[in-house]
Amino acid sequence: MPKVLVSDPIDQAGIDILSQVAQVDVNTGLPPEELVGIVSEYDALMIRSGTRVTKEVIDAGTQLKIIGRAGVGVDNVDVARATRQGIVVVNSPEGNTIAAAEHALAMMLALSRYIPDANHSVKEGNWNRKSFVGTEVYKKTLGIVGLGKIGSHVAVAAKAMGMKLIAYDPFISVERAEQLGCRLVDTDLLMREADYITLHIPKTSETANLINAEALAKMKPNARLINCARGGIVDEAALAEALKEGRIAGAALDVYANEPLQADSPLRQLGKEVILTPHLGASTAEAQVNVAIDVAEQIRDVLLGLPARSAVNIPGLYPDALEKLRPYLQLAETLGNLVGQLAGGRVDLLNVRLQGELANNESQPVVVAALKGLLSQALRERVNYVNASIEAQERGIRIIETRDASIRDYAGSLHLAAKGSLGDHSVTGALLGDGEIRITDIDEFPINVPPSRYMLFTRHRDMPGIIGKIGSLLGSFNVNIASMQVGRKIVRGDAVMVLSIDDPLPEGILTEISKVAGIREAYTVTL
Repeated sequence: MPKVLVSDPIDQAGIDILSQVAQVDVNTGLPPEELVGIVSEYDALMIRSGTRVTKEVIDAGTQLKIIGRAGVGVDNVDVARATRQGIVVVNSPEGNTIAAAEHALAMMLALSRYIPDANHSVKEGNWNRKSFVGTEVYKKTLGIVGLGKIGSHVAVAAKAMGMKLIAYDPFISVERAEQLGCRLVDTDLLMREADYITLHIPKTSETANLINAEALAKMKPNARLINCARGGIVDEAALAEALKEGRIAGAALDVYANEPLQADSPLRQLGKEVILTPHLGASTAEAQVNVAIDVAEQIRDVLLGLPARSAVNIPGLYPDALEKLRPYLQLAETLGNLVGQLAGGRVDLLNVRLQGELANNESQPVVVAALKGLLSQALRERVNYVNASIEAQERGIRIIETRDASIRDYAGSLHLAAKGSLGDHSVTGALLGDGEIRITDIDEFPINVPPSRYMLFTRHRDMPGIIGKIGSLLGSFNVNIASMQVGRKIVRGDAVMVLSIDDPLPEGILTEISKVAGIREAYTVTL
């Protein structure tokens, strides 16, 4: 039975799901050296923000198939190293969407009405109403940096409160922004126009210290900044200086460059113009259950041999794409395996052509699946959806992606052509209405056969008696034929024959088949 290590506290609902398929060990608060010492025993690792999954941890986790982060960010995981080692890294991009958005809105309102300080004052026995005259958000301009799921929810709620919305997000279309009631602008204009600025972006090399002294200098004196996204996006020293000097009106932070927030942070010395919370964005009972269930289900699926729906290191495999493409991934993997065995030897080039309705979909997951199939004979369990592209690149395999929506023999089909050291071969396949895979073309010869575990392919002259000779020869070696089909372009020209057989061919029989008059090539394939 697989083993899962849970190294940070998660909701029991997640543990219950994992327990359906694995032995679950909950061991939280492990020092790094202890984690390195025991991780080799486990097939999966489930974490939150407390555990740092470093290169050392990943290299020690020789059995790891998946690392699951019960939350959005994966800053505490060496994703590049995990990818190189073929380990899936998943998160829960939607599990805490509502919680994070609501916290940002709560911070904005609390900052506007000085709620934390007013509460503290009353509890100390005071009644200083004049000290806490606030500001309404109604008709104010909210600048949203990042219109992903969280930023979009903030936009919907803020619009309902009567706010004017502007936004910066280079990956969002104008149409999508308009649907949310936002006007897309650049960061410079957003900083200058907004009365409130809320951040909903990941920390990357491009976004680190995005809100620095220069950006703060552009903001209005009455502007307020909210960051419930990631620490390190805001230059905290520059922000503290701007607040202390009254150059902006306020800030509310839930995340910090170093957590816990350092005791000597200048932010701690400020008054009611700043609100600081200890990374509470996802800290609701509902969010904790949601992220635990989401990530536990993905770990369970991967341990059962199924794809994860929110893998951060499988190109293009986000949930919406996965739902559409899931049936085609198995088709691509099967065809990749088939064309790789037909080509034999070293493959230098793989041409992947998406046809019909498939041509209108994301290509990257399909290409990755085809590469996984192509490399599976040589690398076996070492290749998967995570590292297939890296393995192909290291072997010098060039990939060409094309699309042709005009080919509509089937609703959607996939064509793979491999150019290798031993020759060139191509295969085409499609899905029937019930999702059953069909091989529809071999080396441009039309056929229609389902893939099977053991298959024999021949290229031969289309002449009387040749099929009977092959059947008799297989029978003499006690090989049972499950199905047989021949494809040809012209009568008495060349043809291909595809036989599904019950067992692997005995040693030596392929040589005998090749000796039959009219047989040009013969291949066995194991899928």
